[in-house]
Amino acid sequence: MTRIGVISDTHGYLNPRLKELMADRDEIWHCGDIGSMAVLNELRRWGKTIRAVYGNIDDAEMRYNLNSTERFTVEGIDVVMMHIGGYPGKYSAGALVTLAQNAPKMLVCGHSHILKVIYDKKYECLHVNPGACGRYGIHNVMTALRFAIDNGEVKDMEIIELGQRK
Repeated sequence: MTRIGVISDTHGYLNPRLKELMADRDEIWHCGDIGSMAVLNELRRWGKTIRAVYGNIDDAEMRYNLNSTERFTVEGIDVVMMHIGGYPGKYSAGALVTLAQNAPKMLVCGHSHILKVIYDKKYECLHVNPGACGRYGIHNVMTALRFAIDNGEVKDMEIIELGQRK
């Protein structure tokens, strides 16, 4: 079993509560708009496997160090992570190409600042967006997700609310 924490849209701010809330996670996935190398470097100091993509606000240094899309397998689940993915029925052009050519079992994205977990029957794919856990954006409540993947099964999905965006 692999325990996962998913965050997005930190925009240069890493909520101090996240370290404690992700302490029992094996991997942390960041879906872009990290905002600074300092945030990425702090995540790396947590001693977890960090998987991250850059987002539309990330600078040249972030783009040099990260890809716009990552595809990987965890416990038998094929995962695609990108920043701008849309959601079922309203996917981005990039996500649609990926889904149409070789749909993963899980599409993880950020950008919208709206937490959504939706199973897409058309592509047989779980869409996961953790919302935003930074202080900048349209969201009112900072959010993240935790779950586990165990032998091809996603389980124990948990929403984390980090309080009001200030």
